[in-house]
Amino acid sequence: MLDNPSQKYVRFHPITFQDRTWPDRLLDHPPIWCSVDLRDGNQSLAVPMSIGQKLDLFQTLSQCGFKEIEIGFPAASKTEYSFNRHLIEENRIPDDVTVQVLVQARKDLIERTVQSLKGARRVIIHLYNSISPAQRRAVFGMDKPQILELAVQGTRWIKECADALLKETEVILQYSPESFSCAEVDFARDICEAVMVEWGAFPQRKIILNLPATMEVAMPNVFADQVEWFCRNLEHRESAIISVHTHNDRGTGIAAAELALLAGADRVEGTLFGNGERTGNLDIVTISFNLYMHGIHPGLDLSRFNELVEAYVRCTGMAIPVRHPYAGELVFTAFSGSHQDAIKKGLAEWEKGRRSTWDVPYLTIDPRDIGREYHEVIRVNSQSGKGGVAFLLESECGIELPKEMQREFGPIANDEIDHLGREVSSTELRAIFCREYVNLDTPWKLERFQMEEDPGGLFQCQATVFHNTRAIRLVGKANGPIAAFVDAIREAGGPHFEVAYYREHALGFGSEASAIAYVQLLSGKKHIWGAGIDTNIELASIQAVVSALNRLT
Repeated sequence: MLDNPSQKYVRFHPITFQDRTWPDRLLDHPPIWCSVDLRDGNQSLAVPMSIGQKLDLFQTLSQCGFKEIEIGFPAASKTEYSFNRHLIEENRIPDDVTVQVLVQARKDLIERTVQSLKGARRVIIHLYNSISPAQRRAVFGMDKPQILELAVQGTRWIKECADALLKETEVILQYSPESFSCAEVDFARDICEAVMVEWGAFPQRKIILNLPATMEVAMPNVFADQVEWFCRNLEHRESAIISVHTHNDRGTGIAAAELALLAGADRVEGTLFGNGERTGNLDIVTISFNLYMHGIHPGLDLSRFNELVEAYVRCTGMAIPVRHPYAGELVFTAFSGSHQDAIKKGLAEWEKGRRSTWDVPYLTIDPRDIGREYHEVIRVNSQSGKGGVAFLLESECGIELPKEMQREFGPIANDEIDHLGREVSSTELRAIFCREYVNLDTPWKLERFQMEEDPGGLFQCQATVFHNTRAIRLVGKANGPIAAFVDAIREAGGPHFEVAYYREHALGFGSEASAIAYVQLLSGKKHIWGAGIDTNIELASIQAVVSALNRLT
């Protein structure tokens, strides 16, 4: 056994390519998309989709705007074959959608595959065989000329069968040198050129050459070099559509596809949310929204995004990771206090129309663009700061805390949440706020309150309060209701204080609306906050004074 097990691995040696141009390019349009959910995605499921589920997902993909959809491997099983026939015989394929089927370079499989397509308007027959050194050696036991002849013979069989059985069907050939990423690029070019010649490709009858990163064996820039070299050295490049099919073994399948587009690729194969063998296929959802956030429409209709998520989960039985870049439950959620504060301010700036382009801290896209709401953006746990606490109270409960009150309540809320050891809901946060500030009745309790305004504009206050268990009748007069109440407390021998801040606003709308008042009392060097809630705004303000008074004493 090796002392250092990593010594059994060797670095993948990239090609020598000094005059690459892809690093200086920018993407300005989407690629041709091909969904392989019904083939690559389906084959990776522990329980493959039924015909009904495949029909459901096919309709969803069509509605999203996919114009090319790989529907299966019809020679592999009766279910796969029957699915093709359901789509064709029941006229379920939209006129602008081309279906694609996968087949190996074997005559019997090709014949059955072509039979499954009878009656289709336009199809892509996807021929593949693996060309990497490991596959040539360990799987096929063939050398390069034999592997090349296998691909050419497979192309010849497709031509013969298609000419005989698909007389009214437009047939496009797609050839994949499987394991392209692990193979010699000059051999990949040679075998693709041989297939092009056999098929008879020309600019008005283009072939699709699909370059799979069947396994990620290097960094994505290496794959980009391979793709650019291939595009620049392929004879009759104008007669081919260059496609890529990346996987995620190193966690960089999306990056590899994006760089491959810069390197000259025209087309991308992938699945919704990256479903696929091992670590998964390219995630078309993520790469589409990556284009979207740079102002490039992806060419897919993702406006009903929540329905797309539901269909994916329903048909595949797979779950969306909570940290998926766009669809995850937590991706528009900030727990950090500094993040929450920045998001709150950025959203406020956007809502006021101060910017014409989206530039909100920590949010790459507007959550509403994918059917999410702003109230999902901020959630509160023990790591949240005053900004997050204030945002949740305002967005979910309508409680708009004054700035200085935010600074006081934030740590109070965080201490209680820290004690709970979990995230809290808006209802729980409101309860914490009310318990701390609203309608406190010990030792002071308001029993009765009445206010009248005299002809001179002064307010006459009459009230009954309890101090502990002793009833006190209060009478006061001043130029406002709160001032009159404060005067009455002083006249009755209560503590000396002044009202340093007052604000109120409505809570809710219509007949069910109430009001909330915020009061800050100044007593010596102490600044004490209180709040009151009532359907009567005048009574809410007096309750706020009583609550602050109780917090003072």
